[in-house]
Parts: sequence; C-alpha cells; structure tokens
Amino acid sequence: MSSESTTTSTAHTTPDLANETREGASARRGKAVALMASGTLISRVLGFVRTAMLAIAIGSTTYVADIFEKSNTMPTIIFMLLAGGVFNVILVPQLIKASKNADRGSEYTSKLLTLTILVMAAITAVLMAGAPALIRILSAGWSEPMIALGTIFTYWCMPQVFFYGVYAVAGQVLNAHHRFGAYMWAPVANNVIQLAALGTYLAMFGAYAGNSEEHFATWSSTQTLVLAGGATAGVTAQALVLLWPLKKLGLKLRPNFRFRGMGLRKVGRMAAWTLLAMAIGNIVNLYTGKVVSGATAVRAGNPSVPGETAFNQAQLIVILPHSLFALSLATVLFNEFSNAFSENRSKDVGPLLSQGLRTIAIPMLFSAVALITLAGPLGRLFGGTSIHAEAAGSATAILIVLMAIGLPWQSYNFFLIRVFYAKEDTFTPMLLQTFYSALTLTAAIVIAYTLPWEIRAQALCISFPIAHISQTIVAHLTIRKKYGTYGAGNVIGQYIKIGWCAFLSGLIGAAVAYSLGAYSYGWAWSGYLPAITTIAATGIVMLAAYIGILKLARIPELDDFLGPVLRKLKISR
Repeated sequence: MSSESTTTSTAHTTPDLANETREGASARRGKAVALMASGTLISRVLGFVRTAMLAIAIGSTTYVADIFEKSNTMPTIIFMLLAGGVFNVILVPQLIKASKNADRGSEYTSKLLTLTILVMAAITAVLMAGAPALIRILSAGWSEPMIALGTIFTYWCMPQVFFYGVYAVAGQVLNAHHRFGAYMWAPVANNVIQLAALGTYLAMFGAYAGNSEEHFATWSSTQTLVLAGGATAGVTAQALVLLWPLKKLGLKLRPNFRFRGMGLRKVGRMAAWTLLAMAIGNIVNLYTGKVVSGATAVRAGNPSVPGETAFNQAQLIVILPHSLFALSLATVLFNEFSNAFSENRSKDVGPLLSQGLRTIAIPMLFSAVALITLAGPLGRLFGGTSIHAEAAGSATAILIVLMAIGLPWQSYNFFLIRVFYAKEDTFTPMLLQTFYSALTLTAAIVIAYTLPWEIRAQALCISFPIAHISQTIVAHLTIRKKYGTYGAGNVIGQYIKIGWCAFLSGLIGAAVAYSLGAYSYGWAWSGYLPAITTIAATGIVMLAAYIGILKLARIPELDDFLGPVLRKLKISR
C-alpha cells in the first residue's frame, strides 16, 4: 500500500509527528504510555490474584496444577508460534499506511479481519483434532492417566487460539490509529472472568488440601468444566471487548473476501522471516516446557521441586515490569520509529532509541533488584494454602531470583529489535532470535541429558540471563552497523549509574525484609497477609530510597520517567 499524504479525514486521528515539538511529542508519548501502563498494571495485578487463587484451588507443585498449566499455556505459545509475530510487528506499519488512505484504511482493515477469522478458525480446528498427539509430544514421563487428563484440558483450552488471533488483530488496528488503551485494558476482562470461575470452583470444591495423588485420582469432569471452561471464557471476553472501541473508530468494517490488492505478497515476504523467528523461539519454549514437565512425574510428593506451574509462575512475576513499562513505551516508540523511517527521517531514530533506553532503565533496574530482594514473599503468594505452602513457595522463589537477573537486558534488547521491525526489516530479527534460541536450546538439551529432573528448572533459569545478555550485545553491534550510533556509550554509562542506585536501595530493602523473616521462613512466610505486608513495606521503603538516591546522584532520566506519571496524576513537581 502506498503512503500518500494524509487526507483531511485522517488529520484528527494521526498526529503530525514530523512537525510536533519535542515537548509535545514527549507529553503525547507520556500520556499514551501512562494509559497503557495503567491497564497493564491492573490486568497484571488481577493476574497475580488469579494465579494465587489457582494455587489455592489446585496447588502449584501438584499433578493437576502442572497438567492444567501445560494445556492452558499451550494455546498461547502455539498462537505466537503460528501467527503472533506477524500480528504484533508486521501489521502495524501496514495499517499505518492504510490509515492514510481516503477511506482511513476501512477496506484494508475489513479484509484483514475477514482473513484473520478464516485462518484462525482453520488453525484452531486442526489443533483441536491433534490435541491427543500434542499432549504426548510436549510432556515427558507422564503416565497414561496424566496424558488423558491433559488431553481433556487441551480440548477445552485450544479454542483460545482463535480468540487470541481476533484480539491481536483488533488490537493492532486500534494501535495503528493511536488508540492504545483498549488493547492493554482488554486483558482485565479476561482476568475478571477467570477470577469468577475460580471463585465458583472454590465454592463448589474447596481448596487443595495437600495430597497431590488423591487430588489427581478423584478429579471430576465438573471440575474440568469450571476450571478450563473459565479460562477459555476469559480469553473469549478479552477478544470480544475490543469490538466496541473498534466500532468507535468510525471505520466502515464489513466482511470482505477480496484479498487481492492487500499487498499480501509483500507482507508475506516480511512475515516469512517473522514467522520463522517466532517459530524458532516458540519451538524452543515448547521444548523447555517439556524439559521442565518431567518434574511432575518424578516429584513423588516433594512439593519443593519446581515443575511447569512454578516455572510459569516465576515468569509471570518477572515479566510484569517488562510488560508494565518496557512494552508500553516500546509500543508508542515503535509507531514513532515507523513514521520516522516512512518519512525519511531516519536520523531521528537514534535519539528516540537512546532516550527510550535511558528512560526505561529507571524502572527496569529497580524492578530487577526488587524481585531478587522480595523473591521469597513473592513465591509465598503462589504457594497456596495447603500444608506444603512454604515448600511450594520456595520452589517458585528460587526461579524468580534466577530469571530476574536477565530482566534489564531483556527490555534493552526488546527496544533494539523494534528498530528493525519499524524499518520493515524482519530478516535481522529472525537472525537475532535464532541466535538467542540456539543458545537456550543448547542449554536445554545439555540440561535434559546431564542433570536430574529435580533441578532442571533452576538450570534453565540460569541460562536465560546469559542468552539475553548475549543477544543484546549482538543486536547492539547490528544496530551500529546498519543505522549508525545511537549513543550506546552514554546509555550504558547511565545504566551503570542507575544500577548502583538500585543496588543501594536493594540493600536498604533487604534489611527491612530480613527483619520480617523473609529470608528465614519467618513471619513473612506464615500466610498471605504477612507476605503481602512484607512486600508492601519493603517495596515502599526501597522505592523511597531509590528515588532519593537517584535525586542525590542527579540522574536526569528520573524526571523523564516520572514526568508523564506526575502529569497524569496532576501532581505538581
């Protein structure tokens, strides 16, 4: 599609980024980030509550918990494997171009939505038919009854693939028209419905008491309906709630099967590399899940052995800061990168990237330190209420510590890769993803053939930061070669300064956490309220200390990060 000049009809929907002042761009960017981050925050908080309730209902290191986790996460990974990369990074530049047409992209968007529904319906049908084979392939050491329950769970959960597709495309249409909030707020509906389903489950069947074998042996079809059906109902709602803001765009959307003229050939060429990159990455994810799943069969009642549920719980916690801060800012900057390249303003990309990287260092470095400091109480939140709650919580806690080490590098690399996608270069990200995947796959294979099941999850978590750091270095060198410098030396210098500030705040926070028994299975581990109190008290002290230390160190990025937040809250600095 051609990117002709913007018509009068689109002037109100697409800002003139080229002529916008730096202050105006910063304010607009900050407003968008704040809106997206608030939606993500509420969604993630509800997600934490949902995960904690799930641990209460079925445990976190039990047979049923790991089997359900396998079936319920499989649709997400398969969706990203098949199409997620195309939806998330390829379509936005195309939709932005289409939005500048006389019809504001109505025809293109109609065709895209029609094609999405058809393709995702076909894919979902094939996956449903292959559910028994999938659960066998992606598990290790499971008994026939475990495979049978996993297959039933998968039948209930696999329709999520279709609704993930609808959600992704509708969300990217909204993002392309600078309506960022709905896409980030839609998961709130998902979590609310799943919380209702879990509340129903607890009312009907009560909490998991502590006997994994008996719990598994007496599992009923009604329990499956409430648990797995509720999960799929949540994803369905997440997709459907976007239909209203999509309608409010004022686009004339209707079924359109005339796919010629969509530029599918061009998009297909770009998508091929993106699909390959996502396929490589998610195949590795599926394999690592298989490696971890072996703990389920050999646990033999030992709740301190982390399996797939604990592994995914740790990922859920560690990824929160990335989703809350890095993803929100990167989504806004991605549109600005795309506009800069399309308008032959490539010289603007470097300063934008540098500013984004330095700004995001403020929350990401603090978050990494906070996660390490509070890993114990955080793990306890997902330990459930059974007699094995402390042991189950500690299994998650150790994984949080190991994963958190790589968090700042993950976000740094995420920003770098968005530059390539904004340039419509999908080949380079594919190579970078292949490099990362090769490292993690090699580590997973070595771990699978050399280490006992009981410590494989921990070993895999150690390999992730190493892979993130390595990928970031290669991405940095590639950016410099293709697009010139972006002031990386200054960026790294600020990361070091900010990192020291975060470390000092962590020492202060650790003293508070220690006094509350966070490192000795003391009061902080005695229940949900003590764990939450410890997290809140330590977090508040750490945050206050961090801000104070940053101000004393005269770190200018603090104002860049806090400014939009304070303006959003109408707080005068």
